[in-house]
Amino acid sequence: MYIIDLGKLLPEFPKNMKIKKYLISGCQSQTWIALTNSVMPYNDLITLHGYSDSSIVKGIITIIFSLYQGLNLQEAVNVDIKPFLINQLQLKQNLTISRSQGIYLILNSIHSQAHSLYKL
Repeated sequence: MYIIDLGKLLPEFPKNMKIKKYLISGCQSQTWIALTNSVMPYNDLITLHGYSDSSIVKGIITIIFSLYQGLNLQEAVNVDIKPFLINQLQLKQNLTISRSQGIYLILNSIHSQAHSLYKL
């Protein structure tokens, strides 16, 4: 399955980020998502880190991260990629209900973390 193959492209998750703060509560699998940003002048691009013990979730994370690639913190706060993921890629039609809910949990975590950093 193509989504599982995409999951193999996900970079290694930093061990020091495998903490409760980044654990996605409510996911069927053990999933961590962490958002960081550089605080260099004129460059506040975000970096996303993700891990799951599920191969298909790793693939979903890879797809989600590709949509955020190149965004700065303000753009990450303001962008809504849910319609694209659900409608354009038709993930909802091709995933179980619990996996679809997992997508929302991952997106909510990214948005929440971006919003928290943006306030700083």
